[in-house]
Amino acid sequence: MSSGRPLPAAAVALLACPVCTAPLEPLPGDAGLRCTAGHAFDRARQGHVTLLPPGRTPAAGDSAQMVADRVAFLGSGAFAGVSRALGDAVLEGGSPPGTLLDLGGGTGHHLAAVLARLPDATGVVLDASRYAARRAAGVSPRVLAVVADAWARLPVRDGAVDRVLGVFAPRNGPETARVLRPGGRLVVVTPAPEHLAELVGPLGLLRVDPDKDARLSASLEPHLAPVSTTTHREVLELPRAAVTTLVGMGPHARHLAPAALAAAVADLPEPVRVTVAVQVSSWTPAV
Repeated sequence: MSSGRPLPAAAVALLACPVCTAPLEPLPGDAGLRCTAGHAFDRARQGHVTLLPPGRTPAAGDSAQMVADRVAFLGSGAFAGVSRALGDAVLEGGSPPGTLLDLGGGTGHHLAAVLARLPDATGVVLDASRYAARRAAGVSPRVLAVVADAWARLPVRDGAVDRVLGVFAPRNGPETARVLRPGGRLVVVTPAPEHLAELVGPLGLLRVDPDKDARLSASLEPHLAPVSTTTHREVLELPRAAVTTLVGMGPHARHLAPAALAAAVADLPEPVRVTVAVQVSSWTPAV
């Protein structure tokens, strides 16, 4: 039994069977998806679909608590500037895109913000976490949430997508190039060196890798070529509770004990000044 919301047909048309790569179509009553060879994939009651070959499980995704923290923090609007910067980059490069794939898109928050500026577009959120997919399934009637492995062959048809998004997420260069249409673009959001700088020392957070730009290029080239890069920077004033959810929603949560984090956050001033600094880069399939 699924959520009852119809599957967005334009999003289904982007997908391919993870077993044989044939196109997928809805099962009767939108109960799932099936390819022309007969491979079928049930739709969860929350509305998402898992597209994995039999016996395959994706890499460990975000936990239920991490996803809950992400919903709380992003729902506060604190990262609205990041969503705007992402949307600005998505809208560059000619006519407005009609199809988007949010790779490692979590709860679909940023994709939904971009789609709000593209009333005729549709999107797919692909993430390894079933907890995130449950949330993403309800973020917009124009979004289809899929549980899949971002490091394997994506369950997406060749040359089907106008934009691929990667917001603090894994980047599969060869597969991204495969699913983008000619002239399409990958838009990547990565932390700049000063991102969350005020929290790194007091809370013991992971520092931004100084070689991140080089690693980004190495992961995408020669499959994609750089087009442009911009930086979004702002300073937020957050209550301590928001700092806790901000830390809890990301990779820092896997390295910090809850009690230690709570004690460190309690020592911060109220409100807490936090720098948000990200780089937004665009890439296109290499010729």
